[in-house]
Formats: sequence, structure tokens, C-alpha cells
Amino acid sequence: MATLRLSRLAPLVATVWLVAAVLLAGCSGSSGPPPKASAPGTGSPSAKSAPPSASASASATSSASASASPSAVPVAPGAGALPQTRAFPRTDSAAFRHAMADLWLAVTTGNPRFGRPGFFPVAAYKQVKAEPYPVPDWQDRLWYDFVLDVRAAHRLLGSGARLDRIIVPKAYAAWVYPGACHNKIGYWHVPGARVVYREHGMERSFGIASLISWRGVWYVVHLGAVDRTVVTGVVYQPAAGPGVPGPPGGC
Repeated sequence: MATLRLSRLAPLVATVWLVAAVLLAGCSGSSGPPPKASAPGTGSPSAKSAPPSASASASATSSASASASPSAVPVAPGAGALPQTRAFPRTDSAAFRHAMADLWLAVTTGNPRFGRPGFFPVAAYKQVKAEPYPVPDWQDRLWYDFVLDVRAAHRLLGSGARLDRIIVPKAYAAWVYPGACHNKIGYWHVPGARVVYREHGMERSFGIASLISWRGVWYVVHLGAVDRTVVTGVVYQPAAGPGVPGPPGGC
């Protein structure tokens, strides 16, 4: 069983101001505003000598960067248009980390489009499916279901949820041969991966119904359910704790 852990960074910036009182001999006892100086080692040399206007500008830039909108990261740009390979997908690759980070961003924001780079590419789907109209099937079934499932998972999570790790049950992975499940090209398939997160100090999780491969990269193809009888979002096996990966099978 492969497990991907994502570290969380919490940068801390400390600024120490030393205030010195200037006593003027022979005066009435009143004094002007005390001068301020940066403590050694708490900032860049240029920051300590910057004029007030430059400091204000830097502060505004820093605030703007901190409040910048989140964005997805690329997974394997253009790979969907290339031929399939038998390469087994790795869970320690940058592509997989990016795909799962994008999925988490989609779920926590409730915006499915953030998960698009880690979703099975439509160009690859056109090559896989043995049916006359694969693009509408991708758009109206696969992607539409993903949108519903992302929104359902978003409603499950609280505002303090933090991604801890992804568990992929490598022992359940199997090569799906051409001809199975209305496909004309083979691919690797693994069911029931687990998205493990922490919320208010408690470990929780939900599943990814189906991951399939393209050129050695895992992609989400079914998040909440492979099949559904009602057009609604589904959260796959939510659980307290890491849950149970699988079960094996499917394509």
C-alpha cells in the first residue's frame, strides 16, 4: 500500500522593535518620538534602510500575495494526446502529488475546475473508449459526476480540514485489457484510494472510487461512485480515521 504524505508549512515572521528613550540634558524634560531600529538578523539589509514609502509598498505587496487566489498546478500537460504506455503509476512522483493537491483544492474550495489537471484527460478518453461519441460521454457523464461529487465532498468537510495523506492500495491495482468495459486501449486501474485529512484534531477520510492510468500517471476518473441511479453527488465511504481501502475489482 502506497502512502503519500504532504507536509504543511507554517512560516513565522517575527519583527522586534527596540525603543530607546533619548534624554536631552538641560531641557524641560519633554522629548520627541523615540527612534525605532530593526533588530539584527530580523530582516534583509535593504529593508532596514528603506524609506517609509518603500516599506509601505513592500507591506502592500506582501498582503496582496498572501490574499492571492488559489490555483491548480499542472500534472502532465499534453499527455492525453500521446499514446498510452504500460508504465505503472508511481505515488511518489510530482505528477501524483500535483494531481492530489489539485483534487484537495477542488474539494476544499468547492470548485471542481481546480481538479481538472488531475482528472482523466478527455484526449486520452477519446483514445480509450470503443464508442462513437466519447467526448460527450466524458463531458456529460464523467466530468458532470465529478462536479457533483466534489461539491458533495465539500459539504462534508469543515473549514479547518487539512490534508494529511493519500493511501493508494497498490495490491489492488490491475491492468485492464482492451475489450473490457467498452475500452479499446488498456490501462492500470486501482479502486478505493483514501484521502486522509485532519479536522479539529480528528483524523477523517473519504475514498476515491476509481483511479486509472495514462502514461504512468494516476488520474481520478470516478470520485464518489462509478455508477449511480440518481443524479446526485456522492461521497465515497466517508469514515472516522483512515478508513479501509478498496475493495478490489472494477475497471
